[in-house]
Amino acid sequence: SHCSSATAEVVDEQTAQEETEDKLKQSIDDLADKSVKVRVCALESLRQAFSSRLLTDFLLERHFTVGDCLERSLRKGGGAEQAAAATLCSLLCVQVGGGAEGEKDFKTIGPVLGSILIDSCANLSARRSCARALGMCCYVSAAEDAEDLLKALAQLEGVFSSAYPLVGGALPTVQAGTPPLHTAALQAWALLTTLCPSNTLSLSLHSHLPRLQACLESSDVHFRIAVGETIALLYEMGRDIDQVTYENRDALCEALKGLATDGNKHRAKNDRRKQRSIFREVLHYIENEDFSEERVRFGAEVLYIDCWVRRRIYEAFKDVLESGTLHHLQWNPLLRDVFGLGSPLILDTSVKSSKISRVERHLFNAAAFKARTKLRNKVRDKRADVM
Repeated sequence: SHCSSATAEVVDEQTAQEETEDKLKQSIDDLADKSVKVRVCALESLRQAFSSRLLTDFLLERHFTVGDCLERSLRKGGGAEQAAAATLCSLLCVQVGGGAEGEKDFKTIGPVLGSILIDSCANLSARRSCARALGMCCYVSAAEDAEDLLKALAQLEGVFSSAYPLVGGALPTVQAGTPPLHTAALQAWALLTTLCPSNTLSLSLHSHLPRLQACLESSDVHFRIAVGETIALLYEMGRDIDQVTYENRDALCEALKGLATDGNKHRAKNDRRKQRSIFREVLHYIENEDFSEERVRFGAEVLYIDCWVRRRIYEAFKDVLESGTLHHLQWNPLLRDVFGLGSPLILDTSVKSSKISRVERHLFNAAAFKARTKLRNKVRDKRADVM
C-alpha cells in the first residue's frame, strides 16, 4: 500500500504539471487574441507564472512565439498592454537566461523598448516599465555587446537627466507622474553602469556626480532615494578604479546629513523613515567606506549583499521577480551564476552533519562573486577597445 500511495503521488504531480502547462499554453495562445482585455489578462497570468517558478524547459521551444507576441503588444498595444508586455520581456529574459538565444531576442526587443522609453508622447506607466525592462534585458543578454550597452545607457540617461538642474542651478519643474519614470530610468542606468569598462565609468563619474548631488533636493522621496543609492554606487565603483577625487565631498556629506536626519512633517512618516535609514547608510559609506551587509536567506542558503554593486543587481532582479525572488535564487542558473552561488543545492534533510558553516559559505559566495567580477573586468577591458 505504501508503494501504491507513492505511485499515486507521482501521478498527481504529473497531472498537476500537465494542468499547469495547459494553462500556460492557453495564456500564450491568448497573447495573440483580438480582444485587448484577453491579451492583458494573458500577460498578467504569464507574469505570475514566470515570476513564481522556473519554466526554462517549457519555454525553450516557445520563447520565440512569446517574444513575437510581446513585440506586437509593445508596437501596437495601448499603455496598459505595453506596460504589461515590457514587464514580461524582463521575466522572459530571466527565464531563458543570456547566451546566444537571449542576445538574439535582445536585438529584436531592445530597440522597441528603447523607442517607447524615449517617446515623450507614450504612456508614462509603459515608459517606466520599458526603462526597467531595457535595463534588465540589456544586463542579462547584451552584457558582452559594447554597442547595445552604450545605446541603452544613453537612452536611459536621456530620460532621467531631464530632472537635472537647469543652467542657473535650480531644479526644473517636472510634469506630474514623471518622477517614477525618472527613478526607474536612473535605477536601470545604475544597473548597466556595473558592466561599464573603466574609461566609460570614469567619464560617468565626472559627468554625473555633481548633477546627481543637486538632485538630492528633489521633491520626490523615491527619486531622492534612488539618487542617493546611485551616488554611493558610483563612489564604490570609482574607488575600485581609483577615480574618486571629488572636490564637492564636504558639501555632499552635508546634504546627506540633512536627509539622514530629515524631520519634515510634510512628508509621510514611512517615507521619512525609509529616507533617513538609506541616507544614513550612504553617508556612512562615503565617510568611512563601510557598507552595512544584508543577508537574504533562501532554502538552506544565504546570499550576502556586501557592497552597493551587489545590492543594485539584487534589487533589480527583485523588482522583476517580486515574491518569486527566493525561488529563483534557489533554482535559476542565471541568478546563481550572477551571484556566484554555484549549482543548485540538492540537500538531503537527514544529513545535517555535512552542512557547511555560515562563515565558509559566506567566504565561498564572496570569492565566487569576486571571481565573476574579475572575469567581467576582462570582458570590460576587451569592450574598452571597442568603445
